[in-house]
Amino acid sequence: MLGRFVDVRKEETGAVLWSFLYFFTLMGGYFILKPLRDAMGTAGGVKQLKWLFTATFGVMLVAVPLFAAMVARWPRGRVIPLIYRLFLLQLLAFFVLMKLEVAQPLVARAFYVWVSVYNLFVVSIFWSFMADLFASGQARRLFGLISAGGTTGVIAGLLLVRVLAVPLGPVNLVLVALVLLEVSVRCVQRLSRWARDSHAPPSETGPVGGGILAGLRLLATSPFLLALGLQTVFYTVTSTFLYLLQVRLVDRVALGLAERTAAFANIDLWVQVVTLVLQAFVTARLLSRVGLGVALAVTPVLTLLGFVGLAVLPSVWLFIGVRSLRGATHYALERPSRELLFTTVGREEKYKAKSVIDTVVYRGGDTLATWAEDGLKALGLGAAGLLLASAPVAGLWLAVSLFLARHPRVRAHTQAPGALAPEVRAL
Repeated sequence: MLGRFVDVRKEETGAVLWSFLYFFTLMGGYFILKPLRDAMGTAGGVKQLKWLFTATFGVMLVAVPLFAAMVARWPRGRVIPLIYRLFLLQLLAFFVLMKLEVAQPLVARAFYVWVSVYNLFVVSIFWSFMADLFASGQARRLFGLISAGGTTGVIAGLLLVRVLAVPLGPVNLVLVALVLLEVSVRCVQRLSRWARDSHAPPSETGPVGGGILAGLRLLATSPFLLALGLQTVFYTVTSTFLYLLQVRLVDRVALGLAERTAAFANIDLWVQVVTLVLQAFVTARLLSRVGLGVALAVTPVLTLLGFVGLAVLPSVWLFIGVRSLRGATHYALERPSRELLFTTVGREEKYKAKSVIDTVVYRGGDTLATWAEDGLKALGLGAAGLLLASAPVAGLWLAVSLFLARHPRVRAHTQAPGALAPEVRAL
């Protein structure tokens, strides 16, 4: 049945289905938390968001070296469940504090920062694991389907929020997110057992090794990784400008916590519905037929056109259209293609350098964008001026994406036959 939509081989089916479920539960749980986080972020006023982004960036600077130390010492099958369960315990503590209504403003700010750290870490770890599990040829065929697992989970999470946020209260939905995170842990354990049973070399499943600052060193000395970091910065800066515009729109029309939570969920839901359609019917075919260059270029081009369009003809419906198409092409085309690029590097780059890019660099871009917005507004630029000023960033993003797609390292890996990773051969 899967073969009707994607080129999945019989020996890959087990790993793909568990990976699909893993990403489904991970993203479903996060998107139950995300609308609540966004609602809490606006509850204290839009102006405080730049401080929340700055605090998140500071936390990342501490968390990433700790993660690097863990993967250097312990194998991935032990590290990933441990990190997820630490997050689970922290989320349970937030749930208790919110139910008891203890120090509500402080807890709301701390929860916003925590979720902002949580979502990047758990998703970055997921894709590091996938890049370690599947070879480049497999990634080209299968990452679209695996990404669809995350999109399906997002839609399920958002539908739960949309239906239950007002009658039950969004805080009670945190319990569902806790259960889904535990299921993600079980999926990691199952995939890790398969890797161990395949008798893969210790270097493939054991500790990564190296120092705790190796990710920063690798990023600073590799033009390929630097380009991946720049691509992330450009995506993040443009995303943050759109997010701040969305926050202001929702803040004007939604008053209570439940209403704001539902409003954010509705916008995200449209993005994910379009994404799922693209992932199911377009991603794998596009990657196989036209290559990485087109897949990586679509989102920057749409961003550039969308920003100019919103500056010239501002409207809520055009904003929703731009936000939906941009988000859908990112999750369905650009993100799987970007993760495919990480299958071409070594294990230390996959876990350590990738962690730095996906967390510190990503949140650094957020922080840069929020402070830049304040600076541009101080110069007298309105919403249209901000959009036009950020449009060149999309042009730079496009240039870097095309550089990555044409890099000799990528061509060497993606044009070679896609041999199975050792742990998948055994399935």
